[in-house]
Amino acid sequence: MRLLLTPARAELVERGSKFVALAHPAATPAEALAVRDAERSLHHDATHHVFALRLADGEFRYDDDGEPAGTGGRPVLSELEARELVNAAVVVTRWFGGTKLGTGGLARAYGAAAALALERAKTRRVVRGEIRYIAYEFGDIGAVARVLDQGAGLRGPDAYGPEPGVRTEVRVERGRAAELDGRLRDATAGRVGLEPDDEPDLCWITAST
Repeated sequence: MRLLLTPARAELVERGSKFVALAHPAATPAEALAVRDAERSLHHDATHHVFALRLADGEFRYDDDGEPAGTGGRPVLSELEARELVNAAVVVTRWFGGTKLGTGGLARAYGAAAALALERAKTRRVVRGEIRYIAYEFGDIGAVARVLDQGAGLRGPDAYGPEPGVRTEVRVERGRAAELDGRLRDATAGRVGLEPDDEPDLCWITAST
């Protein structure tokens, strides 16, 4: 999947009707609806404000805002799905130009406007990760570093103290924590492993491909 990192706008004119699309990061429905409300306020003279949202947990929403059913929100959502974008909202505002586009024309125009905005936005391919911790003595610093340098986990900040000597935050792809734990134990003769955590905090990790 891909995360939308930056907002982006684009404009499309089709047979006199103007379509202005805004693609915007949104991690919750409330954030996405706030984006739509802001567009409604900014473009209060427009005819329609079509909306679509896709979240990382699988939730999605869309709204035709008075356009014929299936001609607005669904084509915009399809553009998000085609790009595997999550935690992203798109609002497409339309000013009617006096010429009816028909259901097919409307769907194509809304989808095209959304696509233009999404093409301008910065995105990043990511996988779900979890934040874990490794506690170890100073003598194992080199062994732990070698394991992490091999790509088993993304190293975060270190904290130093008397007991244990070092505590390191690490971000590991979900489902691979046991693999990292095993590699750490193999490299340190069983002295070092991941700290137990039944409910680790979740995060995003940039995918390698």
